[in-house]
Amino acid sequence: MASPISVITPAYNEAERLGETLRAICDYLAHHFPGSELIVVDDGSTDETVVTAKQAFARAHNVQTILISNPLNRGKGHAVRTGLLAARNPTALFSDADLSTPITEMPKLISAIQHGCHVAVGSRAIDRNLIGVRQPWRREQGGRAFNAFVRLATGLPFWDTQCGFKAFDMGACRPIIEAATIDRFGFDVELLYVAHLAGLRLEEKAVRWNHYDGSKVDILRDSRRMFSETMLIRRQARRGVYDKAIRAVHSSLVRKKEMPLDFYHLYEH
Repeated sequence: MASPISVITPAYNEAERLGETLRAICDYLAHHFPGSELIVVDDGSTDETVVTAKQAFARAHNVQTILISNPLNRGKGHAVRTGLLAARNPTALFSDADLSTPITEMPKLISAIQHGCHVAVGSRAIDRNLIGVRQPWRREQGGRAFNAFVRLATGLPFWDTQCGFKAFDMGACRPIIEAATIDRFGFDVELLYVAHLAGLRLEEKAVRWNHYDGSKVDILRDSRRMFSETMLIRRQARRGVYDKAIRAVHSSLVRKKEMPLDFYHLYEH
């Protein structure tokens, strides 16, 4: 039997489609990962998101459900981190509320974690044949430009940092999630970059994906914000903002014998 997983779904004004999403996730977890938990983090919604989540949870079976409601809109990054830090299982995955990546793609990422990866990144870029409904041309080109910039600015080897489908080994990643500071759409880059600096094993996995209308991303406003947040992440790394978290990760990996002791001492000095 598969081990229980924690699934986190951030939601902001998602009443219209959240019910169907939560039913799909609950049904899938109940059949394939029984005993798992589903955590919905409402990010200060002004519609019926909370009511919709409660109604879906009332019909859930063989899945533990948790609803966390923030009084104010703090941003997707804050919502995802809140959910991840509330996770009680060793492996956690976050999925966007529109299920643009079907929950049935989850085993690709969970398998990577079970085989020693610490962060598994769902990707639309590795195999674009898996994309069903594509984004509008301008949005797709903007995403490609941003990911090229991220690769240049951070050294991350990934072609898609923004797909809302990622899994984490919480034992290794918790210090990084606790230390993260970016509340808006640059949060993915921050988590991946600090995990990369800490020497964790990261893998990019091709997943199926479909574009759905209703995205909260404004291509002009949020693209500028994500570029500036990426540079902020670089500056914070140089100032040592993440050093304590990185040391905690190294210490944990040494205890688990996943990192040589001399590597840890090299970093310390």
